[in-house]
Amino acid sequence: MDLSKIKTLIDFVGRSNITELTVTEKDVTVRIFRTSLAAAAAGESSRKPESATDLVAEARSSVEKTSHAVKAPVFGVLHRASAPGEPPFVAIGDAVQEGQTLFIIEAMKVFNTIAAPRSGRITHLTDIDNGEVETGDLLAEIA
Repeated sequence: MDLSKIKTLIDFVGRSNITELTVTEKDVTVRIFRTSLAAAAAGESSRKPESATDLVAEARSSVEKTSHAVKAPVFGVLHRASAPGEPPFVAIGDAVQEGQTLFIIEAMKVFNTIAAPRSGRITHLTDIDNGEVETGDLLAEIA
């Protein structure tokens, strides 16, 4: 994603009432957050950007540190647990290791294990469980 698109997204968030925007294009995810003035005054925000140029610079650094998207490699039925009634493999906020099982996708009676491509913390999980996913659907993000 190029900087002009990121700047457009930042401008959009600045003009709207939304407080958070997440956009994924190819393998790059950009998250833009806006805190309220009260939150900034309370110290929840370490520094307030001075201009749109500062926002673009911050967005660029966040893109470089972005989370890694885990996408469905095949069409099939997504299972978040090893068996019905069992706890899911992972939950949001869990720390995972590279190679750890995240999901199982059942395709044509074949169970495909979806493993973590890298170590990190789960920041996003799909709501789908025991439902169909398409090839390329976002299943999870690892920061």
